[in-house]
Amino acid sequence: MNIPSSGSMRVLRVFPRRTKGTPTDDLAVVGPPGLFLSDVDEVHVSVTFTWDIEEGHRLRDVWDRFYPGRVKIGGPALGSHGDEFVPGRYLRAGYTITSRGCPNRCPWCLVPGREGRLRELNPIAPGHIIQDNNLLACSDEHIEAVLAMLRDQPRAAVFSGGLEAARLTWATVKKLRSIRVREIWTAYDRPSEWQTVRAALVRCRSLFNNPRRIRCYVLAAFGDDTPAAAEERCKQVMGEGSLPFLMLYQPADRFIEYGRDWKALQRKWTRPAAMLARAAT
Repeated sequence: MNIPSSGSMRVLRVFPRRTKGTPTDDLAVVGPPGLFLSDVDEVHVSVTFTWDIEEGHRLRDVWDRFYPGRVKIGGPALGSHGDEFVPGRYLRAGYTITSRGCPNRCPWCLVPGREGRLRELNPIAPGHIIQDNNLLACSDEHIEAVLAMLRDQPRAAVFSGGLEAARLTWATVKKLRSIRVREIWTAYDRPSEWQTVRAALVRCRSLFNNPRRIRCYVLAAFGDDTPAAAEERCKQVMGEGSLPFLMLYQPADRFIEYGRDWKALQRKWTRPAAMLARAAT
């Protein structure tokens, strides 16, 4: 089910795990209830990742013992359409989402099935960490409005939602020069996309030649992929002055428990300090 707008209600939000984006206010809780319970109108269990669905339902049942009839469960992993974004509600302060959906229909991506067509959110919620699925697919007017919002932020922009490599043109780079940027992310999903990804990384290096500030999600284990092939793609990204972040494919309808070879590869290619240390030797 979709988690509804809280309006003026006091809503306690429950998360299966803590991430960098988890809110830290007094009404945000990770896991089961503690010793002290808050006086709230509703409890929302928010599930972002498919591998947390079972834990999310368990938490819903646990919290319902303390707040009977007031516990709801939803989130991206459970098909929430995402028709709005309220800063600080399910992502900590500083994060923002200015659009939902994506016009691409990549077979490995869950976004089109969950959020549907691309939709620009209005008004634009302030924040310096952009989590849009595909910001560059938005209209020029929307992108300019997002950049205007970012110019007013006290911290430099982080495009951690990812900027689509095929749309990361020199015109995009020119627009990015008009704001302060701390970090750009793009994605390398299939081997056939390498030349497009490589060109995008080259353009990013024109902004700052620092691999810690240019990051690239590398999809792994989709289709007939192998650990050796996935590692080679990570090395390609490193060779272009960017730091890869290997992501193991997970489908929408089940959780894949990967073996030690894939898990070891994921650890190897997700830790910036370790990657840079290896590159220096």
